[in-house]
Amino acid sequence: MRLGSLRTRLTVLVTAAVAIAVAGCAVLSYFIVDTLVIRQLDHTIYESEDQGDKDYLKRECTPDGTESMFDGMATLLYADGTTCSIGPPIVPTRADMSATQEWHDPIYRYGVTRNGKRVRVVTINFDKGVAVLEARSLGHIQQTLNLAMLALGGVTVMGVLAAACAGLVISRASLRPVGRLTKAVEHIAQTEDLGTRIPVTGTDEIARLSSSFNAMTSALAGSRDRQKQLVADAGHELRTPLTTLRTNIDLLLRSEQTGRSLDPAAKERLLVNVKAQFAELSTLVADLLQLARGDSDHEPHVELGFHEVVTAAVERARLRGAEVSTALSPWYVVGSAASLERAVLNLIDNAAKFSPGGQVEVRLSHGRLTVRDHGPGLDEEELPHVFERFWRSPSARSLPGSGLGLAIVAQAVAETGGTVSLRNAPDGGAVATMELPGTPHRASGDQL
Repeated sequence: MRLGSLRTRLTVLVTAAVAIAVAGCAVLSYFIVDTLVIRQLDHTIYESEDQGDKDYLKRECTPDGTESMFDGMATLLYADGTTCSIGPPIVPTRADMSATQEWHDPIYRYGVTRNGKRVRVVTINFDKGVAVLEARSLGHIQQTLNLAMLALGGVTVMGVLAAACAGLVISRASLRPVGRLTKAVEHIAQTEDLGTRIPVTGTDEIARLSSSFNAMTSALAGSRDRQKQLVADAGHELRTPLTTLRTNIDLLLRSEQTGRSLDPAAKERLLVNVKAQFAELSTLVADLLQLARGDSDHEPHVELGFHEVVTAAVERARLRGAEVSTALSPWYVVGSAASLERAVLNLIDNAAKFSPGGQVEVRLSHGRLTVRDHGPGLDEEELPHVFERFWRSPSARSLPGSGLGLAIVAQAVAETGGTVSLRNAPDGGAVATMELPGTPHRASGDQL
């Protein structure tokens, strides 16, 4: 395994965590065993003192200690500090001296004999002015504790090794989906195949990551498909005006090159046609640029009066010859003034194109904008397609336009969080409805 890999780090972390836990348990177990063994030894010493023969101790003890006839050693401590012992004499302490004055709770402690041997001592009041120090050697106790320490150390080492193996297995199992995800990303980076999908199992974080990755690739694939479709549609739509322009310009050049000038009226018509084709081409390019804007190119959204935007669009439409009647109530939204104004203007231009005399009715009430014409309307099967790019109804194909106007409307409305629809009016004509979220009063706020 590579030292810097995620799998290695996860294995090391699991091993370290388990090792610390096992070592902690081993240390705690050792102290528990030590406490229990010493407590049992204290109980044994105390019972032997209770059952001891006072006369025997007084009769057989000597200042330097005599050979013990029982397991252990005992020292009589007198109030004046002198001692008399059976077995090696035990060195008394100040606490032991207090037990010579009066009855005293047993004193449990570690001690040493005069020859330096470590022992466990229990001191109790033996008689008036006398205390007895009973002791046992710690040799066999220490041997038991050493064995326990070795056993727990072995368990700790085995636990660490088992933890390392478990950590490796866990890291491999838990990171297997991440490995699949990594391979999928590398495959997409090398082949640009956005159709790659990762199987999603379960509901954990890895499954959510896989689902998010699949959603991201689907969105990217959809974006790329829309881009390809836009390029293909744009190429198709640009071909017609470019072909017409080339034909007209070739005709003008041929007449100049051959010396056979065109009739002035025919030449004027030809130039007017060229100008119209240039105007149509410019409009189409502008519409394509509007649709091809990326999210990063969007104008900043600010709080604005939508009724003011509609008023500005109506004024521009009137300059183009539309007869527009309005009834507008205040409505404030958060969006781009330029995008919304263009969307409203496109709706009015589209309505004026089909309405006799260019008569259009524009109404705004509680965030609901309606633009109505008095034309022939649309067939019901055509209504679902009106906001598609480059789609034009059969009745509109002879009229000027690129088929992008309503698509631009749909894009601007979606950016603002609203909805737009088109339906036939009951008494004739068509009604476009745009609904935007907002309030009838201006709210205090800055640019978003």
